[in-house]
Amino acid sequence: MSTDDTTDTDSTEAASNATSKSKCGASAPDAETDGGVASAGDSSGCGASSSPSSATADSDSSDSACGASKREQTEEKVEASVDDFDADPGRLVAVGLGPGEPEGMTQRARGALLDAEHVVGYTTYIELLPEEVRESADELYDTPMCGEVSRTEEAIDRALAGNDVAIVGSGDPNVYALAGLALEILESKGATADLVDFEVVPGVPAAQSCGARLGAPLVNDTVSISLSDHLTSMPTIESRLHAAAKEGFTIAIYNPWSRKRRENFRKCCEILLEHRDPDTPVGVVHGAGRDDEEVEIVDLGELEELGETDLIDMTTTILVGNEETYVWDDRMVTPRGYESKYDY
Repeated sequence: MSTDDTTDTDSTEAASNATSKSKCGASAPDAETDGGVASAGDSSGCGASSSPSSATADSDSSDSACGASKREQTEEKVEASVDDFDADPGRLVAVGLGPGEPEGMTQRARGALLDAEHVVGYTTYIELLPEEVRESADELYDTPMCGEVSRTEEAIDRALAGNDVAIVGSGDPNVYALAGLALEILESKGATADLVDFEVVPGVPAAQSCGARLGAPLVNDTVSISLSDHLTSMPTIESRLHAAAKEGFTIAIYNPWSRKRRENFRKCCEILLEHRDPDTPVGVVHGAGRDDEEVEIVDLGELEELGETDLIDMTTTILVGNEETYVWDDRMVTPRGYESKYDY
């Protein structure tokens, strides 16, 4: 499971091409559509960002493992405005696919995808779609990792051009995903959510699908923190880790590791050990719902050394227990507090 639509990646992972040509009908200038990883095979004219900065975004890896510096990102511009489209707008639906396997998708999500004329998403997510969805759509449009802005704008432009469009992501559209970005871009184009009948169709988030595989680690207060510093600075991430760890929350760690930012994971482990005992249970789920799924429960003191193994990468979600979490019968248990009021 990829757990974050805004995740970063190594440049080698961002080498594939968008696979379809846009037919949205916008009067915006012709443009390459993928912000940061533009591909020669992409001939969309739906107004996705074509700024020079986006085309060279992988030239600087100092601020982002995606390769785009903050300055380059802020120079990326939305191209077409709502006034560039003459057709009656269609619909735009942000759909959460859940953990990855088709049976993990909600019926509502499946129905929304079957109703969509165009389905837009990250390449891996498009490949995860059930065959019936792939066959029913008039068009599938995908971009590699790091094309979140251009991909979302492409979906919006197709909707403004009169198509019923679904933009998809793993997990839930409101958890490190594109629902918020879609609304921001709609606003920047001078459009409204009502104009495209914007709707969010929820999916099962990674933390919850991974929690189910580990037993019952998340039944009390929980926070989620992404270790990706692509869009959030590392000092901010560190501050949030300190705050969550010292207050006794169970913690869901998203995007724990990539080859270009190993230090974030090491720093995370160091901060957690400042506030939690080394024997605190930690659940590690790699590739939940996929063929390479692996599940392990380890002690917090062992976590850092796992960063050098195949168990932890960008498809891994880590659930850190609180002071009361324990392991029973190979399952993590975080008490809800019933034992303080009831005898059982």
